[in-house]
Amino acid sequence: MKSAHLTNTRFSDLGMEDLLFKSLDEAGFKYCTPIQEKSIPLLLEGQDVAGQAQTGTGKTLAFLIGIFNDLLTLDPIEGRRLNEPRSIILAPTRELAVQIHKEAEMLNKYTKFRLGLVFGGTGYQSQKDYLEKGVDVLIGTTGRIIDYFKQGAFGLDAIDSVVLDEADRMFDLGFIKDIRYLFRRMPKGDDRLNMLFSATLSHRVMELAYDHMNSPTQVSIEPEKVTVESITEQLFYPSNEEKIPLLLGLMTRDNPERSIVFTNTKRNAEKVWGYLSTNGFEAGILTGDIPQPKRLRLLDELANSKIDVLIATDVAARGLHIPAVSHVYNYDLPDDKEDYVHRIGRTGRAGAKGEALSFACEDNAFNLPPIEDFIGHSLTVMQVTEDLLTKDINPPKFIQRRPKSPRKSSHQRKKYTGNR
Repeated sequence: MKSAHLTNTRFSDLGMEDLLFKSLDEAGFKYCTPIQEKSIPLLLEGQDVAGQAQTGTGKTLAFLIGIFNDLLTLDPIEGRRLNEPRSIILAPTRELAVQIHKEAEMLNKYTKFRLGLVFGGTGYQSQKDYLEKGVDVLIGTTGRIIDYFKQGAFGLDAIDSVVLDEADRMFDLGFIKDIRYLFRRMPKGDDRLNMLFSATLSHRVMELAYDHMNSPTQVSIEPEKVTVESITEQLFYPSNEEKIPLLLGLMTRDNPERSIVFTNTKRNAEKVWGYLSTNGFEAGILTGDIPQPKRLRLLDELANSKIDVLIATDVAARGLHIPAVSHVYNYDLPDDKEDYVHRIGRTGRAGAKGEALSFACEDNAFNLPPIEDFIGHSLTVMQVTEDLLTKDINPPKFIQRRPKSPRKSSHQRKKYTGNR
């Protein structure tokens, strides 16, 4: 039986290399999603693609198939050195780079290409050492990739294919200068296979595509539908004092096996984590200052049901695929209308049903009109009734912080005695 979010096109119908199809078949991939159905045939023919599709619709697998098939059917550039990758995939966040690498490992089961993964926050020397030994496919974030490139850890002269994933997010995070820096040091656009994928193909994204790609074919999957139909969206208007009792009440009612609570600030994330942790929920917290190893461990714990809820700021809103997230709670309405779409896109993935419940409180209700204008519909308003408000609430747990070392007074500091 075929899921409703899939097309009638089988991967076996596309004409890819047998080793790739074997990996897909063993992993249970039989039918294409719409973005895969439209983009993969173009990539197999060597055409550049600028693809737009909602989050969770299979964009990653589409461009990985394009890359791997290209590597299998094309000889490396003559004179390629050991430390010159043939393909490079650029992602805006560490978490997305890790997710891409996981899918690439699945597809690489029989092709045995050497995959490299680099990102900031951890493993600086080990990543560099691995890269210097040579990789076929380099996956990573732009900052760490440029750092290694400038040190000569790898070269870009043998690039046969390049992917820019979540291009709109690259703009939001200010990475476009870095992207252009890398593009200008690769072979020319018509000498490589170029792929750009994004949730939105805005004018600025397409300008980047036309500057650095070879007449890309634009592929859009239901661009007028900003949110996924399988997600039920509800809106509550609590007072500030009702937010914690309402969140606890809704989560007790819904009893989600796996959920994410989004806040706008680290302070609110810690507050929510504190209350959930002392009121019956196994909770983790993910904010921008969490070290990379712990971030990855938290995502793994949620995916494997070691915790049942993750409280996060928008650092976790993009590019993550955590299986079977049934509920997303927007404790704060996001300040950026596009972040609303990316937050609720953590549920309702791959055709599954999902619930997105949002709070428009006194502090951020004014964010609602831009969000509803952007998604093209109004959220269903639900009443904050007494039965939804948890009455007996245990006091919150507080995050234990390491005390700061006291500042040294001037007479305690070691005086400089040498020449500058």
